Amino acid sequence: MTEMFAMGNYGAYVWSSFGLTAIVMLACVAQARSRQRTVYQQIETRLKAMESAE
Repeated sequence: MTEMFAMGNYGAYVWSSFGLTAIVMLACVAQARSRQRTVYQQIETRLKAMESAE
């Protein structure tokens, strides 16, 4: 088990790379969801404005 984590003395590099990749991917997902929510809110606002203008 220890050898798996050590990975031939490159464990710190390998595991930190995995961790950083996971963090970046989670940040990308969070940013995409936030942007989607913003766009949907803008669309809803525009539709309500169009309905009230009629």
